[in-house]
Amino acid sequence: MEYLPVWMFLAMTILIMAGFPITFTLMGVSLVFGLIGFGWDFFNLLPLRIWGVMTNVTLMAVPLFVFMGVMLERSGLAEDLLDTMGLLFGRIKGGLAISVVVVGALLGASTGIVGATVVTMGLLAVPTMLRRGYHKGLITGTVSASGTLGQIIPPSIVLVLIGDIVGVPVGDLFQGAVFPGFLLVFLYVLYVLIISYIKPSLAPPLPKSELEVLTFPILLKKFTKALFPPLFLILAVLGSIFAGIASPTEAAAVGAVGAIFLTIINKKFSIKILKKVMDSTTQLTCMVFIILVGAAAFGLVFRGLGGDHLVRDFLGGVAAIHGKWFVLAMVMGLIFIIGFFLDFIEITFIHVPVLAPIMIEFGFDPVWFCILIALNLQTSFMTPPFGFSLFYLKAVTPPEIRTEDIYKGIIPFVFIQLIGLLLVIMFPQIVLWLPGL
Repeated sequence: MEYLPVWMFLAMTILIMAGFPITFTLMGVSLVFGLIGFGWDFFNLLPLRIWGVMTNVTLMAVPLFVFMGVMLERSGLAEDLLDTMGLLFGRIKGGLAISVVVVGALLGASTGIVGATVVTMGLLAVPTMLRRGYHKGLITGTVSASGTLGQIIPPSIVLVLIGDIVGVPVGDLFQGAVFPGFLLVFLYVLYVLIISYIKPSLAPPLPKSELEVLTFPILLKKFTKALFPPLFLILAVLGSIFAGIASPTEAAAVGAVGAIFLTIINKKFSIKILKKVMDSTTQLTCMVFIILVGAAAFGLVFRGLGGDHLVRDFLGGVAAIHGKWFVLAMVMGLIFIIGFFLDFIEITFIHVPVLAPIMIEFGFDPVWFCILIALNLQTSFMTPPFGFSLFYLKAVTPPEIRTEDIYKGIIPFVFIQLIGLLLVIMFPQIVLWLPGL
């Protein structure tokens, strides 16, 4: 009975790896081990835990941010942004790839949905870059990595979920994630610049004939028209949170209304579009919340059986011998490896509730540690065999882009991601400076 939580965790892992749906696995394992550990009294505890999840005000931000992202995907803003940024950076080597990174960051701050960003940029940017003679690996790596920036750049659904689980104010996490997000954008752009100047054939600039017709007034007009709408939405959502005017949930409602407003301005709004957006939002929200209910049940049983004490004793023993920084490296390595096989929602709901309180007990700042988790989880979208960003991209790319090109192209960006994670570990003020204000 003492090691029942270990068997429970092992059973869940085996069933997930065998391909069983994550929600039914979490619920089924929880029911079986809950009955073994608590008897029929378990059914008195479970409804209270589920009710607590469903009445959580903070989590109301999730469907609102999802709605905002899906609506913006239909608004046509991404197409205008990519076109304008491509012209703006087209004069330099690797300019189109840099424009993809910048647009990925802007869409990440506007939508926060990886699938929407990767699919949109895959449809719009990949054919253009292929025609311009860009290397396939650089194309796929840039689009895949840039599409995941929405996981760390606020407003991020991942940060909302992690903040609720760990008990950290979501507004503090949004502030703490700003500079790590900028850091990743800077590292991506730096890599593109370096590789395009070392090997110019990989990322040639646009022909001069296309750029000569662009006068400064025309370019300025295009730039203002494409950039102002997403910046307006970003400032409306994040500005209201950072200024203390609105909570993250209230700001999410502002973002949802703002997305409708921008879609109307772009002349893409219709009742049919609204219905499709609401259908997609309902499906995505149901997916997140049904997993959350299963994870809540799993967490109830795991803690009730003393699983958190087992993990705490183990990590405490490791820390006593090797120090808390070794434990941090071990935890980050574990999350990174798990990310090869599970997606960010599963890791967030299963592993974070167990690991985060223990690491905070060791003296690590909760905001900083949560951002480290979010940065680490971002790589789970890019690491094969189950990197969802890679699947999204493969689904929308032309036939000449092979799966091999996508896997090879993402490798440098995974290393860049790990460099960014290491820099945030070495310099915690990257995260803590803005919330400290």
